[in-house]
Amino acid sequence: MKNLYPIICMGLFSLVIFSCTDLFKSEEDKKPIARVGASFLYEEDIKALITENMSKGDSASFVSNYINNWASKQLLLSKAKINLSEEKLAQYNVLVDDYRTDLYTRAYKEALMSRATDSVITDAQLADFYEQGKENFKLKERIARIRFVALPKGFLDKDEVSKRLKRFKVEDIRYLDSIGVQFNKLNFNDSIWVRYTRIFEEIPPITADNADKYLKNSQFFELEDSIGVYLGKIEEIKDINDIAPLSFIRPTIEQVLLSRRKMNYLRKLETELLDEAIKDKEFEVFEIKE
Repeated sequence: MKNLYPIICMGLFSLVIFSCTDLFKSEEDKKPIARVGASFLYEEDIKALITENMSKGDSASFVSNYINNWASKQLLLSKAKINLSEEKLAQYNVLVDDYRTDLYTRAYKEALMSRATDSVITDAQLADFYEQGKENFKLKERIARIRFVALPKGFLDKDEVSKRLKRFKVEDIRYLDSIGVQFNKLNFNDSIWVRYTRIFEEIPPITADNADKYLKNSQFFELEDSIGVYLGKIEEIKDINDIAPLSFIRPTIEQVLLSRRKMNYLRKLETELLDEAIKDKEFEVFEIKE
């Protein structure tokens, strides 16, 4: 618990400073712009809401509307306190207190976690989690590794581009890169897995109806539409219910591991806070007599 003291103290100090800032200002220092009963709306409450790009007319209209809305809420609140039953008011006060407590504690815990938990997930941790739960990572959609180019209609060196795209050695990649500005589209990174839906968007002649014809392992295709010619090579496909490649679901696994790390940290923090409070006699549970 000791190693958490600097973090906890810093978080508490920040919350105290934040919540007490207005306490150092006396009511006389504030300039009221509206009043409903004993409640006041001050100039500084509304000043921060007016942006620089507002004209004088816009800001005046905004202030007027804001004041009227504020007044309506205050008047309704006053009427509610008078007309609602004591039982209802007690219930709502409990809800308000719970919400306030939850708001403060959530902000405090998030501040602690951002300082105390490591956000780095190593490759070894990713691989270990993936290997242990492979059966849980079955694909719900089809994906592929693909490289392709989209050429304008009448492109003179189409055959050369086709040959280079198929072979795709270092010198071929260098050549294709050198003339890439002449292509309508290109994707040479065939190590990245992409969803079929993305392929349909980028290569319109390929659709869900004809995907089985053109999207096959090691298949090369040449297709044409009213816009141009599409040349592509499929390196590999994965079907629905196949195990998703680690590289494809890496972001999901990272989020799962980070969430687990934060939950474990919070459980540890809450346990240590309770233990410390009991030890210092700041917290005790009394026997309930039946």
